[in-house]
Amino acid sequence: MALSITSVENHREREKGNIIYPVYSRRSRGLSVGVNLFTEKKSCPFDCPYCEVFPFPPAQGFSLEQMGEDLRQCLSAAIKQNTPVMDICFSGNGEPTLSPAFADALKLAENVRKEMTPQAKLVVITNGAGLLIPEIFTLLKDAARNPLLDIWLKLDAGTDEWYQMINRTSVSFKKIMDKIIDFTSCAQVTIQTMLCAINKNSPSETEAKAWEGFICGLPSGNIRKVQVYGKARPAPEDPLADTLPPDYLEKRAASLRAAFAEKGIKTPVEVYL
Repeated sequence: MALSITSVENHREREKGNIIYPVYSRRSRGLSVGVNLFTEKKSCPFDCPYCEVFPFPPAQGFSLEQMGEDLRQCLSAAIKQNTPVMDICFSGNGEPTLSPAFADALKLAENVRKEMTPQAKLVVITNGAGLLIPEIFTLLKDAARNPLLDIWLKLDAGTDEWYQMINRTSVSFKKIMDKIIDFTSCAQVTIQTMLCAINKNSPSETEAKAWEGFICGLPSGNIRKVQVYGKARPAPEDPLADTLPPDYLEKRAASLRAAFAEKGIKTPVEVYL
């Protein structure tokens, strides 16, 4: 089956049951080749109302052999079309680090990346739940030593109240925040924060200050970047989660930049609308 690298804007047509799904990403600023470890159903301990994963009929079970074949085919198509591949990204229909195949799939992706697109990065998008499992914590810490691997770590909330609204999970807020502190003390990450309205409510000033204070308290030398991004695509629960005005996102980013500057922190803060 030939894999198209045509731009995909509506994520209802993105992963479906595919293992490999190319998508033009605003945060990657170009073609990102996604790896989906959950081809049969969504599997995630978070239930974020902005999540873009729509119900889909299962297409095929996951296998490393099929992943390798499809990944090579997709990268070959991009190379033939002279389309730069910005990254190979683990995301898909759930929390990739909690898949039993994650460790082997990450190793396979890195081998194929080095062989076919050595200029591209390897990205792992994670909600951080896997950090609560010692084996995954160690796996990600060791993987982060690769300068071309970037861990995009979710941090949507600074208070338990907003965390429960925007992430809707039984995973303890305190435990996951403590693990983020532990992990960023020994590994580099990119912090990613979704800012959107929930039930027509935007984050409170208390929430915004708590989020900002938490990030400012992390080891700055291990924070590569802070990504502030807004809701830009359809989600199954629309309009429960809704977009916030661009100037709100810019205001939050500007406030964090100012807080960084006061502390002499040079970590970039970027906004993606």
